[in-house]
Amino acid sequence: MPIPLLPAVGVGVLAVAAAAASFQLISLAFLIFLAVVAGGLAVLAVLGQRAICFLGEDEQLRVEGFTGTWVRNGPGVGFMNPFSYRTCEIRKAETLGTMDYAKVRDTMQGKERIEQGPRLLFLSAVEQVVVRGQALSLGSTDYAVVENKMTGEKSVVKGPCMWFPGPHEEARRGVSISLSSTEYIFVEDKLTGDCSTVKGPCVWFPQPFDSPSSKMMAIALQEDEYVRLKDTSSGKRWIQRGKALIFREPTWQVEGASTKASGVSKAWVLKAYEYLRLLDSVTGKVTAHRGEKTVFPGPDEELLDGEVLTAVDLKVHEYVKILNQATGEIRVEAGSGHAGSKQVFLGPNDKVLDNGKKKAVEVDDEHAVLVRDKGTGQVRLVTEKQLFVPGPNECIEAVQELIKLSDHEALIIQNRDGKFEFFYGSEEKRAPDQPRSFFLPPYSEIVKLCWSKGRRREQRNLFIERFDCRPQFMSFEFNCRTGDNVELVLEGTFFWEVIDLPSMVKTTGDTSGDLCNHARSQFIRQVARVTLKEFMDSSHTIAKKVWEDDTAFYESRGVRIHSLEVTRYQCADPRTSEILEQIIQETTNRMNRLSQAESENEVSLFRTQGQIEQERLQGSLLAIRHEHAEAEATVSGTAEANRIAAFVSGLEGKVPQLEDRIQLWQVLRKNEALDSVSKGGASLYYTPNDVDLSITTKK
Repeated sequence: MPIPLLPAVGVGVLAVAAAAASFQLISLAFLIFLAVVAGGLAVLAVLGQRAICFLGEDEQLRVEGFTGTWVRNGPGVGFMNPFSYRTCEIRKAETLGTMDYAKVRDTMQGKERIEQGPRLLFLSAVEQVVVRGQALSLGSTDYAVVENKMTGEKSVVKGPCMWFPGPHEEARRGVSISLSSTEYIFVEDKLTGDCSTVKGPCVWFPQPFDSPSSKMMAIALQEDEYVRLKDTSSGKRWIQRGKALIFREPTWQVEGASTKASGVSKAWVLKAYEYLRLLDSVTGKVTAHRGEKTVFPGPDEELLDGEVLTAVDLKVHEYVKILNQATGEIRVEAGSGHAGSKQVFLGPNDKVLDNGKKKAVEVDDEHAVLVRDKGTGQVRLVTEKQLFVPGPNECIEAVQELIKLSDHEALIIQNRDGKFEFFYGSEEKRAPDQPRSFFLPPYSEIVKLCWSKGRRREQRNLFIERFDCRPQFMSFEFNCRTGDNVELVLEGTFFWEVIDLPSMVKTTGDTSGDLCNHARSQFIRQVARVTLKEFMDSSHTIAKKVWEDDTAFYESRGVRIHSLEVTRYQCADPRTSEILEQIIQETTNRMNRLSQAESENEVSLFRTQGQIEQERLQGSLLAIRHEHAEAEATVSGTAEANRIAAFVSGLEGKVPQLEDRIQLWQVLRKNEALDSVSKGGASLYYTPNDVDLSITTKK
């Protein structure tokens, strides 16, 4: 490389000049001489730099002359005429490793080439490095798609290898797809449009124009599974049953598959009592399959009923009606009488009628069946004892219970001709040819009478089927006015009975309403003739006159009135009602006071009698007590006298004087008294006999 002499010479000259000027060792002329010498040396240094260059092993000298450019590679020393070139430079050679490469371009001709390592690359005078890079290292599962930009051709380079590109080649690195035994991919050739399936296990490397799909799992089918496949290129559909491992072709489509479902369906495993029906959506044919077996559908078959069906299990008392929709024929399947239950499987075109199985009707002494034949329209009553099952064209209109009438009951039947027939439970009223218990004949109905109800009979919605012929009570309520213009609200009861049912039905349709309305009109007429006071005194007489004066009205309606009573009345006007209440209250109070006085007298008399009896018994008690006290005193005195006599007589030998012996006895008695006092809680004080001394104790 050139030696940098000019800077060194300049620095030395300046240093000497500075030192001389500082110490004034030399003259000015000498300084000028030194400056001239330094300038000459500088010129020589510049010329030396352009004439001599030192090159290392990895260096290159590039010289640009006046007519051309040339290079010289190191190592070495280069001598040049400093006036024969424009510029020169020393540049490093390109060091390429084992995996390095350089793309070199000839700037004069425009050609390009690739230089691979390992080497030390010296460029020519007109060459330059365009791209410097590393080779593409491909493993055993790697590949590279190489495209020639000059020709447009593509190729695939598989690993393991070290790939260096050509001058006009570009590579796109990729990783091969490793497929297990249950994986596969679709590969599309972008040049031809063909698609194919690549199955595992393998490692797949693409061709230049191949485009793979993402990895997919093969469909694993068990023995009871299936998938419905369709070839979109031909429209063919088929069922693939298990046990199998299915790798789809690019044109195959699994029907029913989605992002959440795989499209795998379970075959129907039928038990002995199960069955199903399949509908072919192309031909419309229905096929039935019974258990025990596993059923796989055809490609165009769907489950007709939406689920696996269970055979109709018929007990001995059950039946079911089945319609064959292909022929329109109806058949009846009933449980076996001896074998017990029976299982019914529907055919391909069968349909269960009347919402499934029904229970047969037990016809006995208490039940009968009203049956209508849909073919003829006729109705018949089945009373023969049996377990009744209707025929194919028969339907059960009703199950009748035996109508049983008590002795007091009656029933009206309207027959098929519209006539009324009267049935009674009583032997006296019933005709000889009429039964007491019977079934309602066909085309007949029980007559219902609509009567009024309520105390004022304002609502007519009481329906009567069975008539109670016993006497019974019926309450009523209505308003009426007395002769002194007091409006009253009367409440009462009828005690009545039905004695002639045909006359009642013939005459009226509202018996209770007629009775109450007629009684109201009679009460209004009778009460209007009397005052309030008279009504209060004779209300029961008026009530009796109401029904006794017009018995023909009740007889014409087939009823008999036993009694009619007014149970309560009150004034309709609240003010009048208050006055009436005061009158009634005062009367009641007067009666209460009389009753109270009588009760008090009775109590006083009873008390006096009790006191007399008490005093009499108390006198008897005192006499008895006096007798007992006398007897007790006699006994005590006798005992004490005997005791004294024994004491006195005992001392007669020693104490001859009677007074002395009595005095001794008194002393002993005094000692006994003192002993008794001392044993008690009392205080004992002794005083002399000759002193009148009084002692008082205060606590």
